[in-house]
Amino acid sequence: MTQHDTFIGGIWRRASGSAELDVIDSFTEQPFARYRLSSTDDVSAAVKSAKEALAGWSARTPAERAAFIRKIAVNLRTHADELTEAISREVGMPRKLAARIQVGAPISAWHMYADLVAEFEWESRVGHSLVVEAPVGIVACITPWNYPLHQITGKVAPALLAGCTVVLKPSEIAPTSAFLLAKAIEESDLPAGVFNLLHGSGIEIGEALVTHPDIDMVSFTGSTRAGRHVAALASGDIKRVALELGGKSAALVLPGADLHAAVKATLGGCFLNSGQTCSAPTRLLVPRGLVVDAGHLIAASIEGYKMGDPAEPTTRLGPLVSSAQRQRVRGLIDAALAEGAQLLTNPAARVPETGFFVPPTVLTGVTPGMAIAQEEVFGPVLVLMAYDTLDEAIDIANGTDYGLAGAVWAGTAQEALAVARRLRTGQIDINGAAFNPAAPFGGFKKSGVGRENGRHGIEEFLEPISIQLPGTYFESAEAETVTL
Repeated sequence: MTQHDTFIGGIWRRASGSAELDVIDSFTEQPFARYRLSSTDDVSAAVKSAKEALAGWSARTPAERAAFIRKIAVNLRTHADELTEAISREVGMPRKLAARIQVGAPISAWHMYADLVAEFEWESRVGHSLVVEAPVGIVACITPWNYPLHQITGKVAPALLAGCTVVLKPSEIAPTSAFLLAKAIEESDLPAGVFNLLHGSGIEIGEALVTHPDIDMVSFTGSTRAGRHVAALASGDIKRVALELGGKSAALVLPGADLHAAVKATLGGCFLNSGQTCSAPTRLLVPRGLVVDAGHLIAASIEGYKMGDPAEPTTRLGPLVSSAQRQRVRGLIDAALAEGAQLLTNPAARVPETGFFVPPTVLTGVTPGMAIAQEEVFGPVLVLMAYDTLDEAIDIANGTDYGLAGAVWAGTAQEALAVARRLRTGQIDINGAAFNPAAPFGGFKKSGVGRENGRHGIEEFLEPISIQLPGTYFESAEAETVTL
């Protein structure tokens, strides 16, 4: 598939960049799609289109905007098979999982946002003031490759619902879902200019968007290094910034917890999407006396993580997204071994001949100061760490630059909750509780600024305006309501 066009002002128009970029199948290691890159002229056109559409879109009622959100969700469903195949090939997630996690969940989230419009408080009263929630304006959404449609949905859907107009730049590594979303939006008859799509690198197109004087807000998901750069660029114009960045999440097992359940869930979370998940639990902290038992459980469970073609139903662990990502992960493993860590698993076992694979890897003998215990790996790598006291365990869990997610396992939920309240991280699972897409998602420290998902996700794209009114206004308004 070759795509020369991008979506600006409600129409498909030829991207004016000078180059085309191949999208690589992470299993075959061969190109399967090609996209023409946008230029900085396209950036100007997209922002201009968004600016022209802002007044009309923001003037629509929330219910009217929600109706478009629901139409987009319905139309996305018609592209579900295309989305599943493309994301699986780009990212490497096994197709059976991609259908549910990479496609089904984001489509459901579009419906969730449409449902939220009725319960969201768009206006409120504070004394003699009317507080109106107003859209922040034109939003640049810059999204990563690991959960492409999910990350796009977490920004574009609430921004549109809030009354903002959007310019989206997806990752050039996994752009296909963004183009299929643009198709769904076109089929929904969304007013021209409300949503615009660009394709290109972060260095050129991303930076041009972030620094454009008419962009009011930047919502970015990616690495902490890139997020720091985005925030610095945006600060020149005092733009509002939301950042969802890296993580180094800990699963903390307390004495008396179900160790088998904790190990199974931690491995599942760590190896999901081949470890290419910012909130993955990549550190398993257990009492020192349980390290050997935990190791045996890990060794037994890891045999089930069959590597192979993501299209095959029996594949549980797919390849990484690229050769560069594989090289980076291998480098971090080698560095950990040089620091004194030991392999609990066989890294050479059953690696397919093609594909950017890193086998499921578990390291023991890891101390908190090692790079492998501090840095985000973004690959299927878990470290097993021992602790002696609860205070030490909490210090280890909190002892990184990140604070995105975590888990606590204990004999009772009450015991786990007491520990969870001491963790400086944005999302914590207790005894394997399920992910909640309506609850806020975001982090502490270098894991970012702001929150996504649900009501909190909508609030990121709103600015409260306080309108002071004469004291008699509310009395007369109430009287008119009673008369009606």
